[in-house]
Amino acid sequence: MARTIADLETPCILIDLEKVEANLQRAQAHADANGYSLRPHIKTHKLPRFAKRQLELGARGITVQKLGEAEVMAAAGLDDLFLPYNILGAAKLARLKALNDKVTIAVTADSPDTVAGYAQAFSTGKPLTVLVECDTGSKRCGVQTPAQALALARQIQGSPGLRFGGLMTYPPGGKLDATESWLREAIDLFTQAGIAVPKVTSGNTPDMWRSGQSVVTERRPGTYIYYDRMQVAAGAASFDDCALTVLATVVSRPTANRIVLDSGSKTLSNDIGNLEGYGLIKGTDITLKYLNEEHGVIELATPSDTPRVGDRVQIIPNHVCVVSNLFDVVNLVTGDTVVETVPVAARGRVD
Repeated sequence: MARTIADLETPCILIDLEKVEANLQRAQAHADANGYSLRPHIKTHKLPRFAKRQLELGARGITVQKLGEAEVMAAAGLDDLFLPYNILGAAKLARLKALNDKVTIAVTADSPDTVAGYAQAFSTGKPLTVLVECDTGSKRCGVQTPAQALALARQIQGSPGLRFGGLMTYPPGGKLDATESWLREAIDLFTQAGIAVPKVTSGNTPDMWRSGQSVVTERRPGTYIYYDRMQVAAGAASFDDCALTVLATVVSRPTANRIVLDSGSKTLSNDIGNLEGYGLIKGTDITLKYLNEEHGVIELATPSDTPRVGDRVQIIPNHVCVVSNLFDVVNLVTGDTVVETVPVAARGRVD
């Protein structure tokens, strides 16, 4: 007999397969229609099965954020990986070299020191493709000016064992014009220097839908597979598109206004962004007011005797990528039917 959601222990993750498929197809169709390549970021789902489906639909490869994720995906048969991160230290560079020998993988750098480390590790054997990371306003990693990008590209080109792969950025949300100007200035500078830019790759799910004409040739959305409250707030999706929810049980009703769930910070995380509350009860406007480690607390504006102790609710997380990394397994569902329970293969691989 098929299992249903009612058979599951809580808290647990539910993933609506029909919504996942619709989200993946919509994004790929947008990429195809707007002339850019899609290289989805698997840090959201961490599941080889979904990475493979993204490729089946037309993605050119996948993006991973850490070596551990890359190793998991490579072991599962994914062979075209982009790791937009500075890889440092002998141990990690040895792991990167082992991966590079088996699959197609590219990395980024934003400093001469990082490039020098790559050059030393890859002085023999299969060359490594390195992109220059550009800070176009997110104030995280990245060279600060187009001139610095050109200088670093020249260092990459002049290093035996390395290939210059292009420019990479993670743009600040909602500032596409500023990002575009930065990248266009860089490309103009590279053109004047006679250096080809093979690829310009950019991240960020919300801005994917407002791409239009751009120098960006590849985009790396991640959250679009599931969506969450942050993505809805950014205008990237509706709550009906949210494919991942956390199933929780009401474990206490100490007052007519207070509802306590079995889902706390170890289930939903404390990532609140610019939102109010720590998750939204699906189908309502009720949010969790605060979290303890194992308790999620709702304070109702109006007293109510429902839901009762033992009732279950589904929570749409604020930031779904964090939640994916908090569970060992996820439940793939269609309607109320549990199709399969699968391990989150790259969970915890932040090394």
